[in-house]
Amino acid sequence: MAEKLVGGQQPVSFGARLASSSSFAGLFRDGMKLVEETASYLDGPGRRESKKLERGAALCYATESMRLTTRLMQLASWLLLHRAVNEGEMSLAQANKEKTKVKLAPGEPLDGNAIKTLPKQLQALIERAQKLHDDVRRLDATIHAPMPEELPTGNPLERQIGLLRAAFERSEH
Repeated sequence: MAEKLVGGQQPVSFGARLASSSSFAGLFRDGMKLVEETASYLDGPGRRESKKLERGAALCYATESMRLTTRLMQLASWLLLHRAVNEGEMSLAQANKEKTKVKLAPGEPLDGNAIKTLPKQLQALIERAQKLHDDVRRLDATIHAPMPEELPTGNPLERQIGLLRAAFERSEH
């Protein structure tokens, strides 16, 4: 376990602080906005645009819209889980256990040529979702980085100074 700091205080968890930062708030807001925009697009204009596509492009549309929806639902789950931590509804340790149900692994690489056959708005949503995914993965790695088992106490040079002092005291006698 981590040693207590001066005054019996526990070390501050950088991850916990980061989870409650304005960076997280902005990421949460942008992520939820992207989920709403994507749902609106796929249920409205996207549905109409997909009917006008050629067979190969229509298949790509179906595949990519499903991947996009899945990715966004995983990201929304992660964001909601960490918002619960920020609001005190659960601890970071509990969130760490629960987040194992959320898949943040990198997705399959996109086929650039196939993506080009998709409507521009869907391409933009896929690109934004990929950026959000990358940002969340980085934040997740930082928030859930393990705390060091043992923190150094006092000045790191203190031991060395003590050894030098002891060596000089012996030579004087």
